[in-house]
Amino acid sequence: MMRKKINIIIDGKDYLVDEGTTILNACKEVGINIPHLCYMEDVSSNASCAICCIEVKGSKKLVRSCSYSVWADMEITTNSERIRKARKTNLELILANHPDDCLKCDRNQNCELQKLAWELGVREQHYAKTRTKILPLDTSSPSLIRDPNKCILCNRCISVCSEVQTVNAIDVTGRGLHSRVTTFMDRGLGSSVCTNCGQCSLVCPTGAIVEKSDISSIWRDIYDPDIFTVIQTAPAIRIGIGEAMGMESGALVTGKMVAGIRKLGFDRVFDTQFTADLTIMEEGHELIKRISTGGTLPMITSCSPGWIKFIEHFFPQQLANISTCKSPQQMFGALAKTWYAEQAGLDPEKIRVISVMPCTAKKYEAERPEMNSAFHYWKERKKLKNRSGFPDVDYALTTRELARMFRETGLDFAGLPEEEFDNPLGKSTGAAVIFGATGGVMEAALRTAYEVLTGTTLDKVEFADVRGMEGIKEAEIDIKGKPVRVAVAHTLKNARKLLDEIKEGKSPYAFIEVMACPGGCLGGGGQPIPTTWEIRKKRAESIYREDINLGIRKSHENPEIQALYRDFLIKPLGEISHHLLHTSYSQKSV
Repeated sequence: MMRKKINIIIDGKDYLVDEGTTILNACKEVGINIPHLCYMEDVSSNASCAICCIEVKGSKKLVRSCSYSVWADMEITTNSERIRKARKTNLELILANHPDDCLKCDRNQNCELQKLAWELGVREQHYAKTRTKILPLDTSSPSLIRDPNKCILCNRCISVCSEVQTVNAIDVTGRGLHSRVTTFMDRGLGSSVCTNCGQCSLVCPTGAIVEKSDISSIWRDIYDPDIFTVIQTAPAIRIGIGEAMGMESGALVTGKMVAGIRKLGFDRVFDTQFTADLTIMEEGHELIKRISTGGTLPMITSCSPGWIKFIEHFFPQQLANISTCKSPQQMFGALAKTWYAEQAGLDPEKIRVISVMPCTAKKYEAERPEMNSAFHYWKERKKLKNRSGFPDVDYALTTRELARMFRETGLDFAGLPEEEFDNPLGKSTGAAVIFGATGGVMEAALRTAYEVLTGTTLDKVEFADVRGMEGIKEAEIDIKGKPVRVAVAHTLKNARKLLDEIKEGKSPYAFIEVMACPGGCLGGGGQPIPTTWEIRKKRAESIYREDINLGIRKSHENPEIQALYRDFLIKPLGEISHHLLHTSYSQKSV
């Protein structure tokens, strides 16, 4: 519905803006930028920093523009001596307690606090510290590190965790100078209901929450002549890494990415999209089996590890609805250390599988005790020297971490040639690449399930109803005269709504896709900062463009997947698939 337009006066000029909008957004709408720190569109607007202060005629005090709505004929001043001094003073007070370690901080040169200090002309420190005690780092999570000393109490992390994800893993404790963000009973993220989604690290304006880095361990393995390093890249990396290297938002750089990774020294550069196609084969046949045999419905996708941890904590009674398929990352690790190891004549204990993922939760997933099926595969064959075990995936890097590795080697990323993935784990289809966008797994599964069930070829492979950035999308597919209803949700808040329906016995769906992060994997917690809705949409456009470019657009038509079944797996849901590609999950405490 169109909102009423009203006239307001900004810095002496008349403008028409939407009634009820905030002063900050009204100014942005007409091209006037008001500096701000704690405010973030669709995430947080608690007006704690006061950097966005402006003058309103009739008000004796400066007004915080992020939380103050416009009215007809309001007169606003955004630039005056009083305003500039207030903004600078407010920022200096924040900086008084902030560590002076920018050179060593992961957010150096991409820090909103640092950028704002430069723009507002802060060159000296006029205020003494009011906090003298150095607080310990929270390193309990396998995915994230919290540094409370760098926290400026903007509350963005709390807002995204509570409002967008409905997890509430963190909150403010204490009052006044003793206020700080922490977890329940100070037990740390690793002992909380945190889903490791990393959205907190994506919205944090400083280095108070960052991903736990595995870069040094990976460099060690690359340089070790006895270790064979295998790397896989998720679909969303090819539309994120260019951004992280300074290119435009949504830049599609698949070939350059492969060339850059190869230059880092990895022994093989493979594509997670290969096992995305494999996931569709297994998941599609699992859905068909459940529909035809009266299995638990709706079946819900299992690709997002943050989503899996969420349901384990909050809705364990619905775990039977989860697909037993592992995520593409974990399927890849299991195959790389079994089938590929045999094909290449490699010792599986000498293989290191490294993932590049848009998701911080993938670090957590790689460490899950369920994810060591390759070890058990070889243990049964008594071909292991070390019986202590090894994981299917050794390390999971974020998009940001891969960019750091590129910079460490001085790569001219934009000038790199286009190169192809290695075979046999590098061939994929358009169905696999769209895994990176919300609705993509659903669309890919429908392309295969429809043709397997009906025996007919789809004239049009696009399922437009499951595309887009709406929080929950619905579609109805006619299969042999039978309507099959499906749904797609992104963010855990929207997933909760669908789970409540299932809990109440009101769900009308046969199949549901859930992705933990806004926009799906392309908006993952390990993606470049900033990640806004505008940027997410550009990334999605590139993903769908890549789908068209790949030519083969259905997972079951991937010739390498067909060969894998013929030579090794035998059939979807078969005995080997059961042991290597499927798993189960269990209730976690709240």
